[in-house]
Amino acid sequence: MNIMDFNVKKLAADAGTFLSRAVQFTEEKLGQAEKTELDAHLENLLSKAECTKLWTEKIMKQTEVLLQPNPNARIEEFVYEKLDRKAPSRMNNPELLGQYMIDAGNEFGPGTAYGNALIKCGETQKRIGTADRELIQTSAINFLTPLRNFIEGDYKTITKERKLLQNKRLDLDAAKTRLKKAKVAEARAAQLNTSQPEENNIMVNVSYVLNLLHVKWLKSEQEVRITQSEFDRQAEITRLLLEGISSTHAHHLRCLNDFVEAQMTYYAQCYQYMLDLQKQLGSFPSTFLSNNNQSSSTPVQSVSTPSVLASASASLPSVSNSIVTSGISELKSSSGNRKARVLYDYDAANSSELSLLADEVITVYSIPGMDSDWLMGERGNQKGKVPITYLELLN
Repeated sequence: MNIMDFNVKKLAADAGTFLSRAVQFTEEKLGQAEKTELDAHLENLLSKAECTKLWTEKIMKQTEVLLQPNPNARIEEFVYEKLDRKAPSRMNNPELLGQYMIDAGNEFGPGTAYGNALIKCGETQKRIGTADRELIQTSAINFLTPLRNFIEGDYKTITKERKLLQNKRLDLDAAKTRLKKAKVAEARAAQLNTSQPEENNIMVNVSYVLNLLHVKWLKSEQEVRITQSEFDRQAEITRLLLEGISSTHAHHLRCLNDFVEAQMTYYAQCYQYMLDLQKQLGSFPSTFLSNNNQSSSTPVQSVSTPSVLASASASLPSVSNSIVTSGISELKSSSGNRKARVLYDYDAANSSELSLLADEVITVYSIPGMDSDWLMGERGNQKGKVPITYLELLN
């Protein structure tokens, strides 16, 4: 019974406090009540905390998009994280591409130039996929997790204490309003007491009311002192928490350096993988080009010479520049004939082309104005256009 009475009294007190705060807040918005302003230093700290929270959220979300572009995969990872379960392991995009290349190379035949190249490219793509996983894991631990801890931990605590400070301020301003009203009422009662009443009973009643208002004024003044003390204490707690934002910035700076280092390691690995792959592709027949459907040849330059290695280390784009082989380049710039070995069977698409059989040797030459992916081929009395990707020039 006593516990029930206590709960009812507490509930009534909480309801009264809530109502008092609501009235004070409404009157402030309507301009009918005064508002205690926070000091400039505390306002600046609050603004800095809000700014930090806003940009931390944006950076964190965009980093997640960078590391995992697939929104469905991000949602899945989020759900598993909330369920405290490990997400199933799946191939990432480079690994999947690498697997397709390897399967295609095996299907076409590892002994063929194209099949062998596909297998080597697929293995490199898988290595890039592994490096991508390492980048995601390292970035999640060293960069994303500290940012998320700030949003879900430190800033939530700051928000809680800031809300408590707001409530203490409303309590203080409500107490000040009541004190002000009590002073006004007491002054009016005192003024009435100094007048000459016609009957003694009125004088007694006025004196009673005056004493009652004075007691109320004393209580209101005590309440103001208490609420002012609680407000000052909460303001100090909030200020100490907000001053920790500077330490948060320093910590996030270290995390940012870790993220940059992880990216640097990742891109350096990818660059080295591609250099190694290019060296392997450079060991294929000299006429092995990147794409025979383009209007201009754009194969990868051989990295077997020191000069090209130096230029490749200077900038990444130079690695992917076209390398029409020196033999074909010389043949196109001259009017001479060369012997060439056929690498694969080729069926002519029309009467202007020449059908080819693997391993046969034909005579090839260039005609001015001819597409850069084609040469004129002769075999006995037969002649026609042949794709240079199917040929290996002989010395």
